[in-house]
Amino acid sequence: MIRITQLKLPIHHTPEDIINKVAKLLKIPADRIQEYEIIRQSLDARKKPALCFVYTIDVKTDAETKVLQKVRDKNITSTKRCPYLFPHTVSPDICRPVIAGSGPAGLFCAWMLAKHGIRPIVIERGEPVEQRMKSVEHFWQTGSLNEQSNVQFGEGGAGTFSDGKLNTSVKDPKGRNHEVLKMFVEAGAPAEILYQQKPHLGTDLLVNIVKNIRVQIEHLGGEFRFETQLTDLDIRSGELHALELNHSEWIPARYLICAIGHSARDTFTMLHEKGIQMSAKSFAAGVRIEHPQEMINMTQYGQREVALLGAASYKLTHQLAGGRGIYTFCMCPGGYVVNASSEQNRLAVNGMSYHDRNSGNANSAVIVTVNPEDFQTYLSPGVPSELAGLAFQRHLEEQAYQIAGGAVPVQLFEDFESTRESRSYGEIFPKIKGRHVLSNIRAFLPGFMADALVEGIHAFGKKIPGFDRRDCLLSAVESRTSSPIRIHRDARLMSNISGIFPCGEGAGYAGGITSAAIDGLKTAEAVAAALKL
Repeated sequence: MIRITQLKLPIHHTPEDIINKVAKLLKIPADRIQEYEIIRQSLDARKKPALCFVYTIDVKTDAETKVLQKVRDKNITSTKRCPYLFPHTVSPDICRPVIAGSGPAGLFCAWMLAKHGIRPIVIERGEPVEQRMKSVEHFWQTGSLNEQSNVQFGEGGAGTFSDGKLNTSVKDPKGRNHEVLKMFVEAGAPAEILYQQKPHLGTDLLVNIVKNIRVQIEHLGGEFRFETQLTDLDIRSGELHALELNHSEWIPARYLICAIGHSARDTFTMLHEKGIQMSAKSFAAGVRIEHPQEMINMTQYGQREVALLGAASYKLTHQLAGGRGIYTFCMCPGGYVVNASSEQNRLAVNGMSYHDRNSGNANSAVIVTVNPEDFQTYLSPGVPSELAGLAFQRHLEEQAYQIAGGAVPVQLFEDFESTRESRSYGEIFPKIKGRHVLSNIRAFLPGFMADALVEGIHAFGKKIPGFDRRDCLLSAVESRTSSPIRIHRDARLMSNISGIFPCGEGAGYAGGITSAAIDGLKTAEAVAAALKL
């Protein structure tokens, strides 16, 4: 197989254009190209509004060694595919592992185990994704919150209500990244996610994909128990023996994959009380910011709209004067800000997009790094230091809830700078799922965070003209960016209690859909290895 990198074509091209360009680069007739596969497609907008796709393509032809000798091009090399291989084979009649949580980590762990004859039991505190959608919509319309099934909890995890980005910075030499994308396609995702630089699905597609994954797992012998929360553990001599479900039922369990997500605060507390070793870790918090999507398109594409490319995205970072970091996160082109609360009398926001990304607004989190020393002061007496991040998140969310009476508080940036309550909108109107009102967000944010947001948003305005415009909209509070704790695990991916495998974003080992799914595959491998012993 021959790999060609840095192959450029205008974004409006045909498959024949690719074949002809490949033939020209390889100096062979087009009819000698037996097959080709796009490995990667990225956008080159450096000469906007002239836009190009840059491809990495694998090509099969005859006499490949002679072809390579003839072309002598550093961007044309021989390549060998190294597909992902599950490393263990286990007898199907061994004990069944229990997976707590059906977000990307839990689902992909369960699916990989089921594919190899290990029939997991998946317990999920929330509802199946179809019913969960109805509960979330009801909450946005009425404000009536189901604390067990919401934007954070339920089948599919928190990522179901997001932009559905599938790109990740994780570099996995064993091919888990590509395997995760292949599994998404197997579950109904568009095939182009296999090669796009920034693949995304959107909430509407994710709902069906999540349901399809469940059906696959059940077909392979796995079992789902919804509205079932892990509430206690039976640990004897440092080993797991049984699990309590919903404070009412005990089931035997030798192996537990703890894929509970970043918002399972009650479960974190229970795990700490049972002696599971964990530590507080840094995370980030801040606000959501909204701009006109056309403004972002002009900056990124040099055009107000490019139908082939859809709504443009961005990713921005800045080092603040005091050394702290600020950055954009979970950017949602053509998306919505959503009320993402999961506890009564506390309010958190997030962003989501549908697949067509056509709301008219772009939104992103703008978040400031917070460290354990920042949030230790928010601990109540008797609360262990390991859980200090949870206390800090809850404090912010309580303040956000109170300042706007349970609605999402919104403030214009010029008013945020002046610490005054916003009274009217400018040219931008919010696209928010859930009740929202104009308010004074800065009044309740910690001073270091508010000052950092002002400095950072102005810095981003130098990178994207208009980012710091006076009437861009801030909403709060963005507090669920990642887990505020890390559950310790050893080289076997096991906690200090034998049989418990911390997994995914909630345990502190992932950040986003794809990285969580990758950690799910790694954990499936570790469970299979343990079952072989």
